[in-house]
Amino acid sequence: MSEHIKDLKEEKKDEKTPPQEDKAAELTKYKTAADIVHNATKKLIELAVEGAKIIDLCVEGDKLIEQGTGAVYNKGGKGVKISKGLAFPTCISVNNTVSHFSPLASDPQSSLTLAKNDVVKIHLGAHIDGFASISAETIVVGASEQEPVTGRRADVIKAAYNAAELAMRLIKVDNKNWAVTEGVNKIAAAWDCKAVEGMLSCQHSKNIIDGKKRIILNPPQDQRAGFDTVTFAEGEIYGVDILISSGEDGRARSEESRTTIYQRASDVTYLLKMKTSRAVFSEVQKKAGAFPFNVRVLDDEKRARMGLQEAVQHSLVRPYDVIFTPANTFVAQFHFTIALLPGGPSLISHPPIWYKPELVKTEKELEDVDLKDLLLRRLRENKKNKKKKAKAETTGADDAEADEKAE
Repeated sequence: MSEHIKDLKEEKKDEKTPPQEDKAAELTKYKTAADIVHNATKKLIELAVEGAKIIDLCVEGDKLIEQGTGAVYNKGGKGVKISKGLAFPTCISVNNTVSHFSPLASDPQSSLTLAKNDVVKIHLGAHIDGFASISAETIVVGASEQEPVTGRRADVIKAAYNAAELAMRLIKVDNKNWAVTEGVNKIAAAWDCKAVEGMLSCQHSKNIIDGKKRIILNPPQDQRAGFDTVTFAEGEIYGVDILISSGEDGRARSEESRTTIYQRASDVTYLLKMKTSRAVFSEVQKKAGAFPFNVRVLDDEKRARMGLQEAVQHSLVRPYDVIFTPANTFVAQFHFTIALLPGGPSLISHPPIWYKPELVKTEKELEDVDLKDLLLRRLRENKKNKKKKAKAETTGADDAEADEKAE
């Protein structure tokens, strides 16, 4: 993730019609959200030390996002108040926990702490006016250049990082979603790993982080057969979630861990029967809107769980279950948000903060020449290089024509 969205400056230099101005304003909101997520992640990495309580990190991450979004866009034009806040609650998922772990104080697992050599996935998101940037990266507690990560921990992190780098180069105009699926599979295999089965990445738009255009990782055959083929198009935004397991097949399952993260389903309507359910659902709409939320933000946890039960049964609210790969395996995650701008793909989220080759040492390396070449390419070719390339091609064609005439 070696490039950031500095390309926005180039976009702004061009003459804009009103629709282009609107697009530029939207991108600025995405970018502002990304900056807030970056700053929160940086602080959480500093706090993610041996002995740190996972619940404390989750609470702190959410607080940092709320503080960051609360400090911007407070002068709403035309008397309209701009919504902003969490686009995804902070999750701290360790070792073989795949994702969505963010315990409540009442949960038995609320006392869990980080240990040396834990593989820790930090996942969170922010939105400004409904334009969301979600990010995740993986760290190892206590690792340093003097004591780098090795073994299967290193394999899975290296595989996930390179799979994310490849994915952002394959998400470009006119490419298909299956190119990303297959590319991630090949990268994972190079480090003897597997993409976590059935994980989804989705198109983003205002107030939507689970759009209809999607990418799936390592789908089982029955899921692959029914999954839509989509083509990436200019102007689209994607949140891409790369999850790689050191396990043999990438399969994950639910275990004894309480679900704490939910999201209102915007495409379902149902009149809830219980008064408690209606009150809780109203609170969810007010506090979280269209975005995922942690039960922690609701006023009364016991009442909230009771009310959510009926809402989940009728698909008004969708749970983000905590899932796990087998014991003694590790899962690494990198999540990025990317825009397909007229000048090419542009990374909205910041590059990972913790990851450096010096921290992750593995005996395995990528051998596929084509994939290695693709990983070396810039995410977005700058205008000067494009002009030079076009000029060289024109000159070459002219020379060839002159040679033909000479003959």
